[in-house]
Amino acid sequence: MKAKQIIIASLLVVVAFGLIKLGTIVWLATGGLRTPDRVPAPDYWPTDGWQTSTPEEQGFDSAKLAQGVQSLQENQVDIDSLMIIRNGYVVLDAHFDPYDGTFPHDLASVTKSVITTLIAIAAEQGKLDLDQPVVSFFPERTIANLDERKARMTVRHLASNVNGMESGCYEGDEPTIRAMVANPDWVQAALDRPMVSEPGETFCYDSPGMHLLSAILTEATGMTALDFARQNLFEPLGIHDAIWESDPQGYSRGWGDLHLVPEDLAKIGYLWLHRGNWDGQQIVSEAWVLDSVKAHSKFIEPDFGYGYGWWITDKDYQASGRGGQRVRVMASLNLLVVVTGADFEYDAVESWLIPMMLQMKDSRPANPEGLAALESAVAAAEQGTAEWDTAYTPETAGQVSGKTYFCESNPADIETIRMAFDDPEQAMLFLQMDGEDVILSIGLDGSYRLSPEGAASRGYWKDTQNFLFEVFNIGVASHQIVFDGDNLQISLPEAGLTVTCRVQEP
Repeated sequence: MKAKQIIIASLLVVVAFGLIKLGTIVWLATGGLRTPDRVPAPDYWPTDGWQTSTPEEQGFDSAKLAQGVQSLQENQVDIDSLMIIRNGYVVLDAHFDPYDGTFPHDLASVTKSVITTLIAIAAEQGKLDLDQPVVSFFPERTIANLDERKARMTVRHLASNVNGMESGCYEGDEPTIRAMVANPDWVQAALDRPMVSEPGETFCYDSPGMHLLSAILTEATGMTALDFARQNLFEPLGIHDAIWESDPQGYSRGWGDLHLVPEDLAKIGYLWLHRGNWDGQQIVSEAWVLDSVKAHSKFIEPDFGYGYGWWITDKDYQASGRGGQRVRVMASLNLLVVVTGADFEYDAVESWLIPMMLQMKDSRPANPEGLAALESAVAAAEQGTAEWDTAYTPETAGQVSGKTYFCESNPADIETIRMAFDDPEQAMLFLQMDGEDVILSIGLDGSYRLSPEGAASRGYWKDTQNFLFEVFNIGVASHQIVFDGDNLQISLPEAGLTVTCRVQEP
């Protein structure tokens, strides 16, 4: 990958790779894979927002939930948010500094569960056929390595990760994505790969194949996956704040980088919990929902498989993404666990949550002391720890604002840098990189500002010369700009680069 692409990823933290770490899963009962239980009709639908309940009213122990939240904070687990919803009521909604839940979070490969849902909806509308050959959607493209096996590959094969194309599969998905995004046309790169097995025979976790689903959806409907989702999935569920990054040709990234706030992510799980029905409207067919959470292929161990965009265990199913993004659906308990993270092992949650679920009841007596402890633990987790003085603005800000700095030749292909400090609460950073514009809004009041691509940034003046800023997406990347007269240096630690730039002489 070019250094320029590394820098863009570093600045925007636009990480495309949807790998998940899978460990041993121990659940509440034994038995083979089966149809998920049908949950009762809810008391209300959370279209306009979730209702809360005390944990005890839903059978949880507030004091033990408080201990769990405290353990995550004390052990410095890189978790960003944790929601627990039972019987449709939120019993825990915690955010962990620096994420406050006010802006959409990158969901990584949880996106795969959404793109397969959109494909199913389009099929139900008659826009495409799940058993239609993939190549038939791209009649104007010349596809390399087009043999009989590739001609037999269908939409359904892509949705279940049994497409048969050359790929690094689960362990090698990152380099497989890197090879695709290094090509100026990602869809073409995904299509051109040679076949290595008969479609439908072998499970291979393949993000480029999921990206092809996005292109197929656009070819079939004339809409990007984001626009199609807004009309057919997000709007009915009351999801209004979605960001979904696209490839150079404008196709939404089918394998990852959909951004939603946690409470909207929970709605996707709730839709599945209710078998595709939402407030009397069948958003996606019950048949598809049940088929999507059947193990169409096995992975790692006999009771762990993959459906259509969902990972399946013997008693539950989940949408999972790199860094700790997760929606876990436990129909037998009418329970959802929704997590976002920077990069952590889910065992940090599971180690205390599973024992608690084993002791869960229909309801418990009120526990005011436990509830107070939980509220205190959640408040402590959310408390900001930023050390900067948001009120400090040196004269340097006015002196450098609006000036264009021309950069020396560098591996990142950063050509110019310009900053604007016109607004006391928000700075703007403009980069030109190999002819492309990158724009970041940077909060100066301690709060993040969101870019159109989903990256959130905030910064502060450390002293008269040093401006520090961080970019949040999956994890936080810290950067520094040093102003020294007509010179500027920008440090990008994650890329291992420092770039020197200078105001051009008149």
